[in-house]
Amino acid sequence: MATQWQTFPIEFRGGLISNMSPLQHGSNAVGSATILQNFEPNKEGGYSKVKGYEKFSTTAVSGSGPILALKVISSGRIVVARKNASNYTEYYYGTGTTWTSMGASASTNGLKVNHAEFTEAGVDKVIFVDGVNFPAIYSTSGNSLDFFKNDSSGDPFDIGTNDPSGAERVAIFKNTAFYSKENILYFTAPFNVKDFTSANGAGSINVGSNITGLVVFRDQLIIFTNSSIKRLTGNTSADFQVSPITDRIGCINGDTIQEVGGDIMYLAPDGIRLLSATDRIGDFGLDIASDIISKDANTFLNTSSTFSSVLFREKAQYRIFAYVESEQSDVAKGLIATKFISQGASGISWATTKGIKAHVADSRYSGDQETIAFANSDGYIYVLNTGNSFDTSEIEAVYESPFMPITDPQIRKTFYKMTLYAEPTGDMNIDVNLKYDFASATNTKKVQPSTFNITSTGNAVFQFGSSNAVFGTATASATNTKKVQPSTFNITSTGNAVFQFGSSNAVFGTATYGGELDTVYDSNVIGSGKTVALRIEDNSTNPTFTLDTALLEFRQNDRQ
Repeated sequence: MATQWQTFPIEFRGGLISNMSPLQHGSNAVGSATILQNFEPNKEGGYSKVKGYEKFSTTAVSGSGPILALKVISSGRIVVARKNASNYTEYYYGTGTTWTSMGASASTNGLKVNHAEFTEAGVDKVIFVDGVNFPAIYSTSGNSLDFFKNDSSGDPFDIGTNDPSGAERVAIFKNTAFYSKENILYFTAPFNVKDFTSANGAGSINVGSNITGLVVFRDQLIIFTNSSIKRLTGNTSADFQVSPITDRIGCINGDTIQEVGGDIMYLAPDGIRLLSATDRIGDFGLDIASDIISKDANTFLNTSSTFSSVLFREKAQYRIFAYVESEQSDVAKGLIATKFISQGASGISWATTKGIKAHVADSRYSGDQETIAFANSDGYIYVLNTGNSFDTSEIEAVYESPFMPITDPQIRKTFYKMTLYAEPTGDMNIDVNLKYDFASATNTKKVQPSTFNITSTGNAVFQFGSSNAVFGTATASATNTKKVQPSTFNITSTGNAVFQFGSSNAVFGTATYGGELDTVYDSNVIGSGKTVALRIEDNSTNPTFTLDTALLEFRQNDRQ
């Protein structure tokens, strides 16, 4: 009697989970991960290896210590700040070559810089505050920088009885600039970010606790403190009103506040939370988004007290990075949150990053191009989501599934074959392991099978100037030699068609380009166990690829 094999599908979805017991995890969340490092949950399905980062400029920013400010102005222009030789905060702009100084603060070097954008007389501008000095205003017209001054030098502003020096956070709401300093929120006269004269509509509000962050959200200004969250509504000083959202929990690091997919994500004392508007007018939800990765989140959040965050808007993705000055870049940690539904923590899939050391980060759409940049203390600015390496270093990507019982956790299964469905974009070379029975180190009777390799070579659509473009007599074709494709049939038209560079029939000399890459990879496997886990590793500078589904073929043994 022939042996009857069964097939068990593993659809790669759900992201990282660490708040479930091992058997529950493998039974109820097949395809999720116990380790998902440098893979990101893909909005189109599966897990994709993250892209790399490259230097924005091969010239380092002058000065010492970490980069204190980073603002992406456009895809080709970035403004930064760093401590100079005189211990002042000096600002620079760059377009990808050298960095041009725009001036320095008038007193001691400031702290990490925060910023807010606004438009004045049709010119885009940015306000920078550093917690020590007077604010500075950058203008995209002429790349100029002006500092507030508390003197009679003719600087066109009036601070009145308010003092914006040492402002820590800044936001623009209702055409008014709001500056926070400790527990005081200062606001200017409408349409003038420098006018603090009370007679013109400026003023201040005591919110009772130290302000950690400001963000505009749905026609209200959200004020985060270290122990509460409040909102400011109204249009001018005549009707500005502050009311509480919650007095039970606050935000402990304002650099983690980002609006993503209709929610605000921020770091609270108990993890990464969401501030979500609900169907009830004026009501909010305060989910703990990181509950599903509680073990990984706690480990991550305990590594540092300095964080940065950035949005990948195109991917509906939030990334948060822990910064440790003494740590090497290749071990720096981060978290990825990808939103799959408009609101709520249940629609978020998580992953981790390793190898991105970020003290400051920022992103911006310029036209149809999104630029995401970060910096640390080496003086260079890096652009994320580009290239196949971490600044020439290999990207270590790891996926590991939970231990899955498949059917009955008390019945042994013998495994014979694994089929991996993947979507490579170029060369792919991954190591795969099957692990049985929770890979117990004390079980000397269980021999775990050796690692096997899945490789895909060849070029996808030929792109002029790409790193995998091959000339000569090579044919870039599919790598599956076991599959016999049907014979070609002919349709003829006389004359020459238009030659399209990169098409599947593009021929140069005796070489044909544009062959398709395999998407299905069969591998024979060995071993047996009551539970099985799958581990996939890629540690290379190969292009990104997406893990779609894996199929395990097995025979179920008799109950013993």
